[in-house]
Amino acid sequence: MYRILIADDEGLMLESLKTIIMSQYGDCCTLETAKTGRAVIEKTESFHPDIVFLDIHMPGINGIQAMKEVRKSNSTALFYIISAYDKFDYAKEAIDLGVEKYLTKPISRKTILSTVEEAIKKVDHNRALRRSQLEIQEKMEVIIPVMEQSIITNLLFQTEMQDVGYYLQLLDVEETCGYIMVIQFGTEYENGRLISPVRMSVQAQDFYPDLRSLVKASLNCLVGPVMSNRIVLLVPHQGGQISYEDRILIVENTRRLLTKLEEQLGAKFRAGIGRVRKIEDLQLSYREALRSLNGSKSRVIHTEDLQPEGLYGEEFPDETERRMFRFLEDGNTSAMLSESNIFFDWMIQHYPDDRGNICLKVLEYIIRAEGIAFESGTVNYNFSDRNDYLETATSFADYESLRQWFVEKMAAACDTIHDYRESQSDSVIKKAQAYIRENYSHDISLDDVSRTVNISPYYFSKVFKEESGENFIEYLTRVRVEKAKELLEKPDLSIKIISSMCGYSDPNYFSRLFKKQTDMTPREYRMKVSGQ
Repeated sequence: MYRILIADDEGLMLESLKTIIMSQYGDCCTLETAKTGRAVIEKTESFHPDIVFLDIHMPGINGIQAMKEVRKSNSTALFYIISAYDKFDYAKEAIDLGVEKYLTKPISRKTILSTVEEAIKKVDHNRALRRSQLEIQEKMEVIIPVMEQSIITNLLFQTEMQDVGYYLQLLDVEETCGYIMVIQFGTEYENGRLISPVRMSVQAQDFYPDLRSLVKASLNCLVGPVMSNRIVLLVPHQGGQISYEDRILIVENTRRLLTKLEEQLGAKFRAGIGRVRKIEDLQLSYREALRSLNGSKSRVIHTEDLQPEGLYGEEFPDETERRMFRFLEDGNTSAMLSESNIFFDWMIQHYPDDRGNICLKVLEYIIRAEGIAFESGTVNYNFSDRNDYLETATSFADYESLRQWFVEKMAAACDTIHDYRESQSDSVIKKAQAYIRENYSHDISLDDVSRTVNISPYYFSKVFKEESGENFIEYLTRVRVEKAKELLEKPDLSIKIISSMCGYSDPNYFSRLFKKQTDMTPREYRMKVSGQ
């Protein structure tokens, strides 16, 4: 049903409009009338009209003023201004209020009915748009928690960050840094620790949606999955450092959050908070948050409130070290070598006379790099493989020769990881392409192909595009069109049959797609190859 309000201080005009509209649309409309601006405002508060026919010049509150008031509570109503010619200048004030049309008295029956028809179509369109928006919002309410859980799991527990930047962008996370908060839950405290029987972990699955809502209301963050009796939060932060005052504020806000959780969820909660780190280094913040929980009996503890433990001395370039091994794990040889040289420069600049320790650090990193390559499955290991490493490292006459040996060994380990991943990607793409060529006539999807090669659809889509230069749909379409060209050379096959044989159930859609790819319709192509 469509709700229509007609407002005019002329009784004859009011009844005339009402009669005309109801004669044509009475079975699908509910209609109310008003003779003053005040009545318009009062009516709209209870009637909530979809369409309003409004005379500008009414006693007391005029039409423009009434429209402004109505807009405060009803932003979707469609307004159609009714005005005598000499009152038309008033309508200019309504431009910013989104008036649909101005109707000048006298108004013919035909104009009234066509205007109502136009308004109904707009109402239908707006309702469909709103319904679509709600459906999208509903779907996003399901998808966003899954994306957040996936991002946190990827950042904390995987060596290669697959599409994390893309998903953070989708979630409007613009910050390049953040910190991890680990929330622990249990049934009660014992010596400052939470007792967390198995049933508490099971119960957490039930209260997770409520916990997520409460956390989101208090904190701008991403919420991870339930892991045993813990939930991990990723809190984006602009910049890599926080002041003492900011740290105290974070702790106090966390205390209030835990109190709110305990009041509403019927469990006990503790929280450990890690340092602000770059997004790619949040594993460190996660370990700090866990250490905070394990190293203190406090309800909320920030890692910087604990006694320092296992910290590098002096001005050790730990960020360079971290980047070097992260690039190595990614198989990015050039970036890894850049960091390796930066680190080597730091050693000889700060400790030019400490040759023994420089050699030891070079050996440490080479063995660590080869261990990473071994764990990646890219090299085998024999006990005697390194029997000359110590002798070699200490035999060089100068630091540049040592550097050369160091970067060669690091590059060799990184190259094996890179080559292995490339061969794996190449194998995946070839297998996927073979599957598409064999099954192009069926209704196959990205999920079908990614399942065949046993990797996630998101990662498969990315790898397929990077390695083949075109996305899945583009490749599938190209294969189908090429097959269609072959079949079109056979005059006994109809275009409808060829369409079906190429995986398209709708011949019209097939023809449009074929023309888009070849600049010819299937019929035109057939005539061309047959020489007609």
